[in-house]
Parts: sequence; C-alpha cells; structure tokens
Amino acid sequence: MQIEDAVIVITGGARGLGRAMALRLAGQGARLALIDLDASGLQDTAEACRQAGGDARAYELDITDEGAVETTFARIRQDYGRLDGLINNAGVLMDGLLIKVKDGKLEKKMSGDQFRKLIDINLTGTFLCGREAAAIMAEDSNGGVIINMASVSRAGNMGQSNYSAAKAGVSAMTVTWAKELARYRIRVAAIAPGAIATDMTAQMKPEALQRMEQMAMLGRLGEQDEIAHSAQYIFENDFFTGRILEVDGGTRV
Repeated sequence: MQIEDAVIVITGGARGLGRAMALRLAGQGARLALIDLDASGLQDTAEACRQAGGDARAYELDITDEGAVETTFARIRQDYGRLDGLINNAGVLMDGLLIKVKDGKLEKKMSGDQFRKLIDINLTGTFLCGREAAAIMAEDSNGGVIINMASVSRAGNMGQSNYSAAKAGVSAMTVTWAKELARYRIRVAAIAPGAIATDMTAQMKPEALQRMEQMAMLGRLGEQDEIAHSAQYIFENDFFTGRILEVDGGTRV
C-alpha cells in the first residue's frame, strides 16, 4: 500500500507509540485520523503531524464504547471519504500478581475489575475498532491494512495475567481476521514489541523493567521509532498478512 495520501486511523494517538507512528506516517504524506481520550494530547500530535508534512485530525473517543466507536468511524469515513488503514494501538498496563501469599496467608489478589478493565480496553477496544474499519474497507471495495499491537507478553509474563491474556487474544484475532478479510483485499498483521521506552513502560515497577531489559539480547529498551518503522513496513509490503512481527530485541519471556 502506498502511504502517501492514504487515510490511516491510529488509536492511542496522543502519545507514546501512537504519536511516534503518526509522526513517521505523516512524514510519508499520510492523512491521519487520531483517536484518544486525551483531547489536549491529540491536538498536540495532530499539529506535529501537520508540521511533519501530513494531514491529521483529532477524534476524542472511548474505544470501549461500542456506539461511540461506530459513530466515530462513520464520521471519519464522512470526513475523509475513505479509509485505507488502521493501527489498533490504544492500550493500558494494570500489572499485578494473580495472588500474593505471605507466611501462609493471602495478602492480595488481582481483582475481577482489574482484569476486566484491561481486557475491555486492550482486547474489546481492538475488536470494536477493527470491526468498524474492516466494514468500511470491505464496503468501499478499496482493500486496506489493519495493524494490531500485540506484545512479547502474549506468551505469558509474570505479573501480567490480564495484559498477557489480552495480547494473546489480539494475536489470535489478527490471524483470524487475516483469513476472513483476505477476500476483501484487506491485510491484517500485528506488531509484538518487547520493552519500549514509552510513558506506559515507565509505569512498570523498576525491577520488572530491569528484568525486561536484561531479557533482551540487545540489553536495552527499544526506541519508539523502531516500532513506527515496523508499521511502515507492514503498510508498504503487500505480501505481509496473517503474521505477528516481533520487534523485541530478541526478548524471550
């Protein structure tokens, strides 16, 4: 897919990886629809994208609200007249052990709310946005590309029952969608980052972050633009679909 003039939606576009991917694609001349709950951050990113050479508009949205997702994607379609790509990037971390027992006594356990809230944002939100994007692309018969953000943690990571489950689900949906949507010339792939230097990873406990660095063969955190470059590759390579692109410095959890 040619990125120049392509209409691409990026969820979680206000900061971090979403912002980095937006800026790289804007530099290639993409027209961007940026989604986030952070209205101020969205406006900052949109302006930075315009300065980088692309067109960008901001759409404040809670991706767990099905009706609002439907309305927002319909509005994007109306505003731009088409939809060529989606990066399902929005997500959160809510780490915690399943249980914590000390001296034979249960001290703490992951709550159902903590589990459900993360699943709702990281998995259900990805589903809702992917569904709406696919529907528009299929109806318009122009094909398209959907990129989901998975994680090295999809294989299971200590202290991340909820996050690992969500990213495993995202990975499975990626392959499923690629099989279902190929008939409409829609490619679907995912990027599975390791530990990347973002605001979200900065929220991790220092010992957990250090462990992630040490588990990477390169011994460092990844850079945000290294993930953005991977998204550009998936958009531009028309034979890449149904696969999870691991960009993790050789990390194994």
